[in-house]
Amino acid sequence: MATALAHDGRAALALPGLLLAALLVTIGLQSGAVSLWPAAEASLAPETIIVAPRAYAYRAPGDFLRDGRVVDGPLVAVAAPVSLEIMTYQVSAAEYARCVAEAACKKAEPRRRGSGDVPATGVSYDDAIDYARWLSDKTGEAWRLPTVAEWVFAAGSRAVDPALALEGSDNPAERGLAAYARESALGGAAAAPVARGTFGMNEFGVADLAGSVWEWTSTCSSRTTLGPDAETVSHVEACGVKELEGRHRTLMSDFVRDAQSGGCSTGAPPDNLGFRLVRVPSPLEAMLRWLGLR
Repeated sequence: MATALAHDGRAALALPGLLLAALLVTIGLQSGAVSLWPAAEASLAPETIIVAPRAYAYRAPGDFLRDGRVVDGPLVAVAAPVSLEIMTYQVSAAEYARCVAEAACKKAEPRRRGSGDVPATGVSYDDAIDYARWLSDKTGEAWRLPTVAEWVFAAGSRAVDPALALEGSDNPAERGLAAYARESALGGAAAAPVARGTFGMNEFGVADLAGSVWEWTSTCSSRTTLGPDAETVSHVEACGVKELEGRHRTLMSDFVRDAQSGGCSTGAPPDNLGFRLVRVPSPLEAMLRWLGLR
């Protein structure tokens, strides 16, 4: 019933929304804030896929404590997310090289760097942010890293639940060993970067999820203390460390380019560090998506 009511409410707002959208476009065109012409270097815009809204759930990121013990994070249910436009493939080495050539990005770590149509690897969170800024400037569009929640939404069946189901244990070492054993059991993919598309598409058309490249997200490391009824007592973030998603979720210091050298990773370290970006819709696009018209 709640879903039907939400749909009817959007339908009732569709006509006024379209009228308002048309008014906004007219004002934008007259003021110069909106252009019908593409950006001068729009050809640099990567291939993307729009993941349609659906109900889903994801494991809350970060460390969670209850009664002084580390426990799995709660499952967060999202009933009505908005659509998400995300890169079909991870940013390639060739794409990243253009940013390097213009001195807007630093060269990738040589030991973990491929060339051509393989994912850009040997890159840190900071490198990914530099690339997103460069791509935004070049295309006239807004690009950013996804959050953990968005990555799981786009990954669908390729997302791996990080829960360890060791609620009765108060031994941190036991959890660490369990994480390492589970992540090692997931198997290796390829130590060196391989051609994009090698690991196939998921059900939404997003490629190479949970392959040989772990992807930076914008979600900060955090620690949450829970009360007896699972309520949040305290929540502290440490944004010098970011969440990575791939064959398993892990943490990494934002300046690290080679996970094999360490840097806050828990369990089995990632093979390679790379990224893909989300395109932020314009206010008009966001309104149309909310109305279900795009």
